[in-house]
Amino acid sequence: MAHPPHDASPPPQPHPSHQPHPPHLPHQPLPPYEPHLTYPWQPRPRQPQAPARRLPRHPAPGRHSDLRILRGAYRGQRRVATLTALGYFTLFLALSAFAPALMTGTVTAGLPTGLLLGLCQLPVTGLAVLLYEYTARRRLDPLAERLRRQADSARATACPGGRP
Repeated sequence: MAHPPHDASPPPQPHPSHQPHPPHLPHQPLPPYEPHLTYPWQPRPRQPQAPARRLPRHPAPGRHSDLRILRGAYRGQRRVATLTALGYFTLFLALSAFAPALMTGTVTAGLPTGLLLGLCQLPVTGLAVLLYEYTARRRLDPLAERLRRQADSARATACPGGRP
């Protein structure tokens, strides 16, 4: 039995009841991974919203430069008081470390210099506190009082009934 050559037969035709397949589409991308969801049916958490900015009830008292001056004066106060107390303590530590002969020498009968300088730390700290209070009364209190009066007058004009 002889068979016809392979290319001698016509190609098979699709059956009329079959439709051709649609072209192959690539996979759709997966949604981003959300590690906070334990179960897929959980609702998505709310996105945090920035709080609405509130307007002040009253206008700012005085000029902003007055507040800057007051903050700068307080900063200066803290620096002076801190450097006074810490400067003396640092001097005491430096002398103890680098000049032990001076610290072990005696000032009067049996009183070493190191002990005398150590006992002077308490009065120096008290002096720093007194210096802070003195300069606060002289420089900061008048400025703070002026700002307080401006705030009171601004509050009185903004709320004539006396209630803020």
